[in-house]
Amino acid sequence: MKKITIAIDGYSSCGKSTMAKDLAKEIGYIYIDSGAMYRAVTLYCLEHGLINGDTIDTETLKSDLPDLSITFKLNPETGRPLTYLNGQLVEDKIRTLAVSSKVSLVAALDFVRTAMVSLQQQMGKEKGIVMDGRDIGTTVFPDAELKIFVTASPEIRAQRRYDELQAKGETGSYEEILQNVKERDLIDTTRKVSPLCKADDALVLDNSHMTISQQKQWLAERFKEVVGE
Repeated sequence: MKKITIAIDGYSSCGKSTMAKDLAKEIGYIYIDSGAMYRAVTLYCLEHGLINGDTIDTETLKSDLPDLSITFKLNPETGRPLTYLNGQLVEDKIRTLAVSSKVSLVAALDFVRTAMVSLQQQMGKEKGIVMDGRDIGTTVFPDAELKIFVTASPEIRAQRRYDELQAKGETGSYEEILQNVKERDLIDTTRKVSPLCKADDALVLDNSHMTISQQKQWLAERFKEVVGE
């Protein structure tokens, strides 16, 4: 069976990563979480005092960026990748609301996107990968054989994010998360470099009222259509 590149783009908190991880595991592909890469850079900025409100010390970040190491290692128990920043496991740290509230600002920086896109393209030189993010089908892999654009209402996405944080025992109000979701949407869709938008040849998946099993079935059918099964 021929191997292809699968690009899954969409709004924040749409469940793209879970969807992409499950699909990759099911079809035996490598999964790459592009969003985790931007989150790792954001975590670095926060931990090194490079973010003050909505202002980023871009000169320091630009100087430090070439020395940042972002890697993924498979969790042998779950079969899913874990994110490492400079050799340290940061999977939980990059999923906090503190990082979520600033990641769109960091991801909008042209030099950060250039560095991350280059790294993503290196990771995906061989076929047989699933990558999710904001600009995978438009910028990173414009020639991907299967492109999915995922969407859901801001309210539903905020509720999902709230439930996720609650399950981890973390604090955060629904109203605060909803505001964060809307702010991220605005930043992601209006930034100058690689704004979030649907690729012309992407298939739209509105999962507002879909179960995880329904999403899995939908994705599996689209995959089979492309590879000719």
